[in-house]
Amino acid sequence: KCGFGFLFELLDDYYPAPNAAFFLLDQQGRLIGAGRGARELTGLGDLEVMGRPAQEVLGLEFDQGDDHIGTALEWGVRVLDKEVVVHAEGDRPEPAKADIFPAYDDDGGLLLVLTPR
Repeated sequence: KCGFGFLFELLDDYYPAPNAAFFLLDQQGRLIGAGRGARELTGLGDLEVMGRPAQEVLGLEFDQGDDHIGTALEWGVRVLDKEVVVHAEGDRPEPAKADIFPAYDDDGGLLLVLTPR
């Protein structure tokens, strides 16, 4: 369990890679925090991303145009091991794997973990 305004239940066997980037999203999909690895993957820090839609800032392109962030927000389900390309602020494309964890409290929100490939 980890907390930052929201409470997340991670899988007992979930171990993020050392180079994984962590992002916190509110219930509307806006970024409210960037953690370890975020600057290395995107070149952006907290001040550049705060309050902006994750899809816009990170330029996430999932396979077949799926909206896994929207699914996790709407249904409150974990979405794991999804291929994604990150185009942070129009930067060069970075292939990654996305793991998305919904908050398990009344405030909603998501923990988005992007692991570069």
